[in-house]
Amino acid sequence: MADTRVVRDGLHFGEGPRRGPDGRLYYSDFYAGDVHALDLTTGADEVVVAFDGQPSGLGWLPDGRLLVVSMLDRTVRRLEGDSLVPHADISDIATFHANDMLVDDEGRAYVGNFGFDLHGLIDEVGIPRLLDPDFDPQGAALALVQPDGSVSVAAEDLKFPNGMALLPDPTGASESGNILVVAETIAFKLTSFSVDRNGSLQNRRVWADVKEFGIAPDGIAGDGDAVWVAPALQAAVFRVTEGGKITHRVETTQTCFAVAVVDDHLVCLTAPDSNPSVVKPERLGKVEVYELS
Repeated sequence: MADTRVVRDGLHFGEGPRRGPDGRLYYSDFYAGDVHALDLTTGADEVVVAFDGQPSGLGWLPDGRLLVVSMLDRTVRRLEGDSLVPHADISDIATFHANDMLVDDEGRAYVGNFGFDLHGLIDEVGIPRLLDPDFDPQGAALALVQPDGSVSVAAEDLKFPNGMALLPDPTGASESGNILVVAETIAFKLTSFSVDRNGSLQNRRVWADVKEFGIAPDGIAGDGDAVWVAPALQAAVFRVTEGGKITHRVETTQTCFAVAVVDDHLVCLTAPDSNPSVVKPERLGKVEVYELS
């Protein structure tokens, strides 16, 4: 039995959950082309913006303007009034669909991408092959978008850079005082970097290897010195600390692909599958919530 309660259903495929400046949960629905804001107390759900594209990661500039990853054209768009306008083009860095995004307090955005046709690869080699220690899929670069829209490479050769979280640096060595934890989905691990004051990344290291637990880390969310991890292959969410210790497991009704911490709520975006052939024609995605307090 699931530990969560379903607060919203009827999605195609939810992604990019974030606590918005107004306290609501913001999230994207890939195949509807919508960005939503959901009040977790009342259940009221609003379409904030819709466009002819596929939205994913979300974040905000310091002045409150919303940033949205546009997956298929590999851009970041900015909400001005009721319209999404170009903010940054990462197509020279992203080698396949753009995906999740983390925007820091300064308005710098870290944007991941698939690196390759994920579902084509799965169809070709199967999921068990992905777990083979000798399997080495193509890497991808993580893009860094400055508040003015300029783009650079933050890190290279990540195996499907996906969810990200900023955590306090326990060593105090990072110039910014933070580390960036990045989910490398196809490598079955979480990788961390020290963050400089200008947003550049240094001192790459393995933060947690979670392959033994069958976790292909997709979306993640910071929780103190730990992260909640959506495993992409299981109907559950895991709280993981540095070194790979699992402190909590929360069961969901179906496979969890993205998570967020919104006040005292752990939000889980779930679906029966991530393959477009399954979720694009149907509306089987859900927003599920687990109370943390």
